[in-house]
Amino acid sequence: MSFPNCWSRVLIATTLISCLSLPAAGMAQSSIWMMTTLALRHAARLRRSDRNRVPEKGTCMRRFLKTGICTAHLSLFAALAPVQATAQFDGHGPDAWQVTGIASDDWLNLRMGPSADYPIIGSFSSDATGLTMTTCVPFMSESQGIMLSQAERNLLDLPPRWRLMSNGQSHGWVAARFLMEATGQAPPDQTSDRMIADAVSLVRRLYARHEQSTRGEALAPLGASRVRDFFMADIANDLAQTQWQADPLYNAQDMDISNFRVMPDPDQPMLRGMITVRAEFSNFRQPQTVMFNLRADPVQPNAPMRIMRISHGEWSIP
Repeated sequence: MSFPNCWSRVLIATTLISCLSLPAAGMAQSSIWMMTTLALRHAARLRRSDRNRVPEKGTCMRRFLKTGICTAHLSLFAALAPVQATAQFDGHGPDAWQVTGIASDDWLNLRMGPSADYPIIGSFSSDATGLTMTTCVPFMSESQGIMLSQAERNLLDLPPRWRLMSNGQSHGWVAARFLMEATGQAPPDQTSDRMIADAVSLVRRLYARHEQSTRGEALAPLGASRVRDFFMADIANDLAQTQWQADPLYNAQDMDISNFRVMPDPDQPMLRGMITVRAEFSNFRQPQTVMFNLRADPVQPNAPMRIMRISHGEWSIP
């Protein structure tokens, strides 16, 4: 074994040992292989050089020290890099996320793609937590990210980040500024006030999605892909296949809606787990009232609040 090859193999062995110990400190796998590749390339260069000439005195040691110092710097930089760098660059991060910065009576839109220009396909409640992320854009691998200073990243002038999120039922793209690492799974609130508030919010979202779908900005809430987000599972399929003669939410073929509002039924908002919500509006200045009955749907995961009946007075759904 020649002197240069001897030292290069020592370098490879040292690098691999370092790679085995650094993951415990949070080092990314991509950085580990980066260091190993550096050592292997150095060994190959030394082998090719040895075939052609006899090294000068001290050359091998200088090469070893130079490569060793570079490898040590890379190892130290990766080991000491902030933990959040992974979440910031490569689409990984906390095990769970939660919604932030949304008013309690509002919701966070899920979109078909990573931009507000894409249609809305669902939503998360303002207090949703336990969300999981698939990926995010702009995308940058950690091995790329750790090589850039904050100033260099700023010069890239990247667009706002979007994350592909899921709560186990709904999936879609969300603006990253409305997400944060989950601080803990909130205990379920089973109080009647909370359940009534959830029911009112669901009816509001139903009308909002309905309006957006008529403008081509969202999928129809009564369509096959979205109907279970609003209605009980045992009636969802029938609703999705129904050919409506009139608008099922406004009970009309032509609409000029004004004075719209949604509220709990003032007379009996909740009875034995069933919640009643009123939607009041004027259509061509004629007052209209639609009654919604809702309850938790045990068929769907986590028994979410869903609509079981819509009443227009003279007729109802279903």
